[in-house]
Amino acid sequence: MSTRERRRPSSETSRAVDRSAGELVTLAARRMEEHLGWYRDLPAEERSQVGLVAHAGIAQFIEWFRGDEDSSPSAISIFANAPQELTRTVSLRQTLDLVRTVVDVVESHVETLASPGDEQLLRESVLRFSREIAFAAAEVYAGAAEARGAWDARLEALVVDAVLRGEADESMQSRASALGWGDVAHVTFVVGTTPLVNGGAAAAVDTLRRAVRHERVEALAIVQRSRLIAILGGTEDPLAVVSAVAHCFGDGPIVIGPTVPHLFAAGRSARAALSGLSAAAAWPAAPRIVESQALLPERALAGDVPAQRRLIDQVHRPLTRSGQLALLTTAETYLEAGRSLEATARALFIHPNTVRYRLGRIDDLTGFDLTTPRDAWAARIALVLGRLAAAPRMTRLSTTGPLEETSKPAPTTS
Repeated sequence: MSTRERRRPSSETSRAVDRSAGELVTLAARRMEEHLGWYRDLPAEERSQVGLVAHAGIAQFIEWFRGDEDSSPSAISIFANAPQELTRTVSLRQTLDLVRTVVDVVESHVETLASPGDEQLLRESVLRFSREIAFAAAEVYAGAAEARGAWDARLEALVVDAVLRGEADESMQSRASALGWGDVAHVTFVVGTTPLVNGGAAAAVDTLRRAVRHERVEALAIVQRSRLIAILGGTEDPLAVVSAVAHCFGDGPIVIGPTVPHLFAAGRSARAALSGLSAAAAWPAAPRIVESQALLPERALAGDVPAQRRLIDQVHRPLTRSGQLALLTTAETYLEAGRSLEATARALFIHPNTVRYRLGRIDDLTGFDLTTPRDAWAARIALVLGRLAAAPRMTRLSTTGPLEETSKPAPTTS
């Protein structure tokens, strides 16, 4: 509020304004009932809270208008009765509607309240005080938003940490529901490096959140050491979304985990994405935005057991099923022959066209095209892993002694 001196109202005007307090509050409530649909729709208790705010505003205006030396308008105290309830129930725009309604009521009674010569003073006083209320409302809502944002950020960090640790328990469910993630479907874990920006980690997270929101996708985001992590929700095409917000990440690969049905299954997506980020350096030609599925060979070589199992399930197991021996033999021979159709055909005593046909069958069965270098390399790793998994487990009895099978063959009966 400005501290410049203002002309004092006459004692008659001050007394008239003071006596009108009850009437002004009643008229303001009636006008809110008539013109503000959101006010009519509020429950009785919340309407009472809004009424208290309107009453406090008029009461403080009257006290200030009297011109007492110690009564500079502390407009924030107008909202002191129920600030949290007000900011949760009524939006800032609706609060400004409330201020406007109260101001209109007082302005409409200027002629009857002001003594001759005080009309302009009363009008100016109403406008100046209403400005203070508007600024106070913005300050109250900004404070509430800041506190709510800090609390939400804390909840967000706890939820993401629970996903990383695979702890989809009741506490995580409660926190996710508080963040509005209780029913979010199609959840994808994304991880990359944290960019070097002014403001540090908080600025990087805020930038990512805004960019993801622009794509109309839900997101939880945190910085963990040098990694910028995002959990996307409600997207059917995470690759397109991540491509649109890739500028929010630092240099290096951005790995997208598999999409899972809901947040409580996101641990699987997180493990795959983090494993992919660790193994991405082994594929120099990888695209910057890469799905964890495309990094299965590197992840398997780095010791990721789920990736090893996935490769075995995709390649080795289908080719070792009953009736697929010809395909398995063709795949192994083709890879050993340096992906040469003619050499494979000679080794198997079949026509090259038969080799082509079988390679097509292998592609249909496994999803790996052995005629391309990367798929052939991945398939070769998968076959090796499959053979290792199927071989009898051996253990060394001593540092110098022979190896012995851990499971002995059953004795034969005569």
